Amino acid sequence: MADRVIRVLLVDDHQVVRRGLRTFLEIQDDIEVVGEAADGAEGIARAEELRPDVVLMDVKMPGMDGIEALRKLRELANPAKVLIVTSFTEQRTVVPALRAGASGYVYKDVDPDALAGAIRSVHAGHVLLQPEVAGALLSQDDNPGGTGRGTTLTEREREVLGLIADGRSNREIARALVLSEKTVKTHVSNILMKLDLADRTQAALWAVRHGLTS
Repeated sequence: MADRVIRVLLVDDHQVVRRGLRTFLEIQDDIEVVGEAADGAEGIARAEELRPDVVLMDVKMPGMDGIEALRKLRELANPAKVLIVTSFTEQRTVVPALRAGASGYVYKDVDPDALAGAIRSVHAGHVLLQPEVAGALLSQDDNPGGTGRGTTLTEREREVLGLIADGRSNREIARALVLSEKTVKTHVSNILMKLDLADRTQAALWAVRHGLTS
């Protein structure tokens, strides 16, 4: 059972926020808070040291902010899923965070049970896009040539991409399309290569912008 516990790192410059998050998360049987950090630079160091499964990352912090820290973690190929937790709802904050590689985005006033659910969801490989975030992405297609690249996808790859955008994990996609997980992984790799994308989060954003969601 121990190997199923989700290891979480808290990165927020407000101690009271970290304390509140820790207090709630520590009562969850399947979630363990393994560390805390007060800014982006410390968050990177702690993530490299502790290798958590999920990082809860604030966006606005002194020094290195959450988006820059997220980019650095991706450069380091740190495997942790990053769930952005912030009170800032501006579109200019939402979109860069997701494009930098965040697996999800929730607000600090989120219901505690919903936050735990979000952690479990991104840990399972889902991409967590709230409706207003998807709307922001739809209104900011900064790559008008991307649609043309989508024409190189096979029909099956488009189906897989649509399910990625719906937040499905590889296992769920395999069940939905009656395929093996290995075949789904191959399709995902082909999609990323054809669209010149770094990961499935970017693939989900591409699909949302180009209307491939269900």
